[in-house]
Amino acid sequence: MSLEDTAEELASALGADKAEVKRDLENLVQYSVPLEEAKQSVRRKYGGGGGGAPTPETVSIADIGTDSSNVTVTAKVLTVGKRSIRYQNEDHLIHEGELADETGKISYTDWHDFGLEAGDTVTVTNAGVREWEGNPELNLGDSSSVDPAKAIEVPFSVGGDKPLTDLKPGDRGVNVDAVVSEVEEKTISGRDGETTILSGVLADDSGRLPFTDWNPHGELEAGASVRITGAYVREFRGIPSVNISEFSAVEALDTDLEVSDDAPRKRIDEAVGMGGLFDVEIVGNLLSVRDGSGLIQRCPECNRVTQKGQCRSHGQVDGYDDLRVKAILDDGTGALTVILDRDLTEQVYGGSLEDALDAAREAMDQEVVADAIRENVVGGEFVVRGSLSVDDYGANLDATSFRKSDDDPAARATAVLSGVDA
Repeated sequence: MSLEDTAEELASALGADKAEVKRDLENLVQYSVPLEEAKQSVRRKYGGGGGGAPTPETVSIADIGTDSSNVTVTAKVLTVGKRSIRYQNEDHLIHEGELADETGKISYTDWHDFGLEAGDTVTVTNAGVREWEGNPELNLGDSSSVDPAKAIEVPFSVGGDKPLTDLKPGDRGVNVDAVVSEVEEKTISGRDGETTILSGVLADDSGRLPFTDWNPHGELEAGASVRITGAYVREFRGIPSVNISEFSAVEALDTDLEVSDDAPRKRIDEAVGMGGLFDVEIVGNLLSVRDGSGLIQRCPECNRVTQKGQCRSHGQVDGYDDLRVKAILDDGTGALTVILDRDLTEQVYGGSLEDALDAAREAMDQEVVADAIRENVVGGEFVVRGSLSVDDYGANLDATSFRKSDDDPAARATAVLSGVDA
C-alpha cells in the first residue's frame, strides 16, 4: 500500500484531515521510522489507540525476509549501540544492534528503549520488519514487547569486539582496540550549523580503517592507543568507516598496541567479495591501460575529469592539466580497475607533468603520453596497494603505491590455485 493510500485509510478511520495525516506520516518515514510504527504513532496522536497491528508470527531469524510482516522471535542480544536522530526539530535517542538465534543473526532498531544488554536472551513480540540496505531488520516500537527468556547458545560472538578488517557497513555497537594512525580536526556544516569533528585513520594488527568522531574525544590523538566502545560503521565512498558519537566511549590504553605497516594481501576474488577495503594489497598482471589515461584535464570546481572542456556538474570550464592511469589488473581469480594519481603516473611514465605536456605538444597528440605508459607497464606483474571500492560498475583500486613484483610466479600461482574452488 502506498503512503497516499495509507494516509487516506488512516484519516478515514480516525476522522482526521487526510492532508494532516499524510504530512505526519511523511515526517516520520523520512527519518527512517518504519511505516507500521509511523501508523501507530499517528493513531496515538489522533486518539485512535494502537490497534490494528497484525497478529505476530513466531519465527526463526533465518526465516525472516524483507517481505515478512510483524514477527515474534527468541534471540540473544549480540550488540547494543546508541544513536540520535532528529524528528520535528527534536533529537531522539534510538538503540540498535544485532540479535541472533541458532539459525542466524539480524539487525534491530529499538525505538522505545527496552533496556537490552549484550548477552541477554529475550523474546521479542510483535516486532516490525523493514528492509535496510537490502536486508531485513527488526524494529521494536511501542506496539512491541520484550521479555526475558531462557538462555540459548548461538554461533556468534557476543559483545561487539572486532578487529578493524572484520567491520562491515551497518555494524552497530562495535568495540575496537586501535592506534590513531592519523587525525585532523575539521569544521563542517551540520544539522545545527557549523560543527567541529575529528577524522582520520585507525590501525590495528589486522589493517586500517578511516574514522569520524562527531563529538571530538580528546583521547583521539595521533599515535595514541585507544579502546573505542559503542561505535557504528557506515559506508563512505565504498569503504567501511568507523563512526564515533557522543554515545561512544573512548579510553586511552595503558599499553601501546602493535600495528603492522603492511596492508593485508588478498586475491582479487577474495577482496571484491569482501566489499570495500580501505587498505589492501593486490598482486596481478596489468592487462591493459584504459582510454582516459595519460594527460587529462579536470574541473577546477569539483576535480572531475572534463571532456572537451565540459564538466558534468559545472558545464563549460577552464580545466587544469593532470596525469592519471586507469588500468586493468588480473590475478587469475578476477580483475579490477587500478587508478594511479599524478605522482604514481609520473613514476610509471618516467617524467613529470611538464614533460608529458612537452611531449604532447611536440607530437601534436596527447595520446603519445598514454602510449608511452602502455609500453612501460602492460604485460608486467605489479604489487598494488590502496583503497578498494566495489559498486554496480565494478571494482576500483585507488592506488597509494605501485611497484614491480619480485614474487616467484610459480609460488604465487600455486597459492592462487590452492585458494580457488575446483
